[in-house]
Amino acid sequence: MLGETGWIALGIVALYLTFFAWGTFEAARVAERPVWLFGRSRGIERLAAFGFRLAFALALLGPLLWLVFPMLHKLDPFWIEGRHHVMGVAGVLLAVAGAMLAFAAQMSMGASWRIGVRQGESGALVTGGLFRFSRNPTFVGQVMLLMGIALAIPSLPTFLAVVLFVTSASVQIRTEERVLLAAHGAAYRRWSAQVPRWIGLGS
Repeated sequence: MLGETGWIALGIVALYLTFFAWGTFEAARVAERPVWLFGRSRGIERLAAFGFRLAFALALLGPLLWLVFPMLHKLDPFWIEGRHHVMGVAGVLLAVAGAMLAFAAQMSMGASWRIGVRQGESGALVTGGLFRFSRNPTFVGQVMLLMGIALAIPSLPTFLAVVLFVTSASVQIRTEERVLLAAHGAAYRRWSAQVPRWIGLGS
């Protein structure tokens, strides 16, 4: 069964996804154009788009599936939820911090917020606020959120969610960089030379 921290962690990711959807709707309203571009992804970008969705599905629904079918979590070597309260609390705190960071970064992009990338639809270049410390603070926050879930509810689905998300984000970031460089040229080169891709990792 899930302990208190486990249920709190699931509530955090569900709440984050709700605010993520609301923020996306608001960005589309302000921009007066669709900001969900995953539907037009091709090739490896389409796989990355699927990876993002699957990662959050695993983090949110994986533990619930384990509860519905106890044999699954009995076979899961990582399932120790409820036996390490300190780790559960640490996971909840990390998930809260990650959700707040990701949502703050999303909101600070305003009408430039996009889900996916497409040539000619990148929006204005945002370099202030959280984007002075990381070129991808939304992704950083989302990784923290998923890592927090994995700590609060150790299991194969939650650990796989982290790996899948980081892999998908790495693919997506490379694609976005090419599009942003083509759209913003020298301004993007200056910013990318000064600010790390994640947080001190990668140029």
